[in-house]
Amino acid sequence: MTWARTPPMGWNSWDCYGTTVTEAEVLANARFMAEHLAPSGWDTVVVDIDWSDPDARPHGYVEDARLVLDAHGYPQPAPGRFPSAADGTGFTALAAQVHALGLRFGVHVLRGVPRRAVAAALPVPGDGGWTTADVADPTSTCPWNGHMVGLDHTHPGAQDWLDGLVAQLASWGVDLVKVDDMLAPFHADAVAAWGTAIARSGRDIVLSLSPGTRLSTEHLPVLREHAQMWRVCDDLWDRWEDVHANFARLARWAPHQRPGGWADADMLPLGRIGIRAERGEDRSSRLTPDEQRTLLTLWVMARSPLMMGGDLPTSDPATIALLTTPAVGHVLRTGTDGRELLREPAGDEHDSGEVVVWAARAGDGSGSVYVAVFWTGAHPRTERLPLTALLGDADAGRGPWAVRDLWSGADLPDPVVTTPEPLGVIDLDVPPHGVRWVELHHPHHRQEP
Repeated sequence: MTWARTPPMGWNSWDCYGTTVTEAEVLANARFMAEHLAPSGWDTVVVDIDWSDPDARPHGYVEDARLVLDAHGYPQPAPGRFPSAADGTGFTALAAQVHALGLRFGVHVLRGVPRRAVAAALPVPGDGGWTTADVADPTSTCPWNGHMVGLDHTHPGAQDWLDGLVAQLASWGVDLVKVDDMLAPFHADAVAAWGTAIARSGRDIVLSLSPGTRLSTEHLPVLREHAQMWRVCDDLWDRWEDVHANFARLARWAPHQRPGGWADADMLPLGRIGIRAERGEDRSSRLTPDEQRTLLTLWVMARSPLMMGGDLPTSDPATIALLTTPAVGHVLRTGTDGRELLREPAGDEHDSGEVVVWAARAGDGSGSVYVAVFWTGAHPRTERLPLTALLGDADAGRGPWAVRDLWSGADLPDPVVTTPEPLGVIDLDVPPHGVRWVELHHPHHRQEP
């Protein structure tokens, strides 16, 4: 695998625009990313669901939508929303503008073939003489969007139709395709068919699969063979309970992360979201600043892809500063062996929660170790941690070690030697629903992110 060697970082239109994003809004986010976020590693712009629906609306899907389709039933951008597609060249012009900014371009598609294409029995490319009615499986449907039915992957024409769809995406210049309704239930035949179609297209297109409701690690062989990203949760919104639930999921998936195959904890509902979204109204993220740092730190330590969900040009400066914190991109790209070390209940009857500790090793040759100490309780907590619990007994003895805060960049007090812990401890004040994210490094060998 030569692409997605590190977890992708980008922007996706779903959290802010739902099904209704326009070409102008995509370009505004792309230009903002190129100017403000690209130096920190953010490089992908993704148009999410229903870009072929001319009547798309907020807060839900249009029943029996009049999707814009070509002669083979392949979705085309609705020209009223994407004017550059009016000449029949699809997303070619929009992708070219995104590429000219030094960025990558992605789109969303749903598993299967459009119902309207099946009803019209449109020709399948190739010499088989098949139609879309022949290759469809009307019994395989998406429970939350009725625009498509599945392909019958036992039919010889199904792969031909899918190969043609992916060839079209490749001709437009698509670099990432998010294929939805793939994992819950797990459609192994569709996953394999998409992998085959991308391989035949001749273009390195990152395959992202969703949603990941109750996704089991037993599916890893199929996922790794055919895809580069796969969701491990349902849609995540700006609610603490959604963030908290991903602690367990990421602890399960982090040990399996590797170049070219990334478990995805979903988009970042940060900044200005809900402008015309499926859920909620126009708002700034309801996650507190501490909860936002918790989300980003956990995603980075687990090496989840990062896809910003808020509208970049109208998000507050604090959100943009959070995304461009040097450690975010650096640890995501270069960290290795990210894992949960400890998760234990703590507190008392007045404030109970869990202390969760993660660690990852620097892959840049510095010898540093990144440590995240989370506290899920509702009030601040001071946590004392022995170096041996963070580094292991052997490495803890190879000091001296110094401590740096990865969010602020500030140096922190050196570890303190105590009678019970002769190799040293660090004391960290952790905010409610918050995190302290630090680098343990040898004083003369630190490399600035």
